[in-house]
Amino acid sequence: MLVTFLAVMTALLYLVATGIQLMHLVQRRQQIDRKVITLGVIALLGHAIVAWNAVVVDGDISLGFYKVPALLFLVINIACIIVLLRRPLQNLLVVIFPLSALSILVSIFGPETSTAEGQLPKGVLIHVASSLLAYAVLTLAAFQAALVAVQDHQLKHRHTRGIIQVLPPLQLMETMLFELLWVGVVLLTVSIGSGMIFLDDIFAQHLVHKTVLTIIAWCLFSVLLWGHSQRGWRAQTAVRLTLAGFALLMLAYFGSKLVLELVLQRP
Repeated sequence: MLVTFLAVMTALLYLVATGIQLMHLVQRRQQIDRKVITLGVIALLGHAIVAWNAVVVDGDISLGFYKVPALLFLVINIACIIVLLRRPLQNLLVVIFPLSALSILVSIFGPETSTAEGQLPKGVLIHVASSLLAYAVLTLAAFQAALVAVQDHQLKHRHTRGIIQVLPPLQLMETMLFELLWVGVVLLTVSIGSGMIFLDDIFAQHLVHKTVLTIIAWCLFSVLLWGHSQRGWRAQTAVRLTLAGFALLMLAYFGSKLVLELVLQRP
């Protein structure tokens, strides 16, 4: 009961912080307010407790379809706050915070769809941790790509009002996108490599779709980084490949879990 109350209060904190950030966007403020950061950090602490209770059950680990999003958005928020120390990514909070609130509530009120596993070996923990970090950073990259797409479209059509007035210059937006992509691809490489080393059979029947789609996504991201470095690919090309790679990653993990746990009901 206490964890449920904490989950609801954490979700409300995220939504209040979202409301404040939206007000700042309407007022065309480009600097993030301390209230948003303060509320975000407090919500993050509650989020960590709720996610831990959702994933760790009697000392065992449960990575069910409804539980993992809370853990994923916890990592996304931590990554975003760290990046905010160097880069102006605060506009992403109006998307990330509401989704975080939703993920928390789903983790509490959603049914259990998988059996809890015992203590994971260190190698598997490395694989899981690197996967979560990679997904978190590449999720930020996907949201950033969406903003770049909007900004590029507005500039091409000479629209100078609206959201474009509170966004950093397009060149800086693209720079931040590629920085996120570089970090995400490195982490995804560690995830794939550790899976090949520490998992019994990464191409087993229940993992093959996830593995193949993840490798294809890695190839897309890598080609994009090569094209940016060698051919100067920018803007819409970067947006398309980033969103395509992100869609494959989400399909690889959540699509596989949806089919296995909700359709086939295999724990």
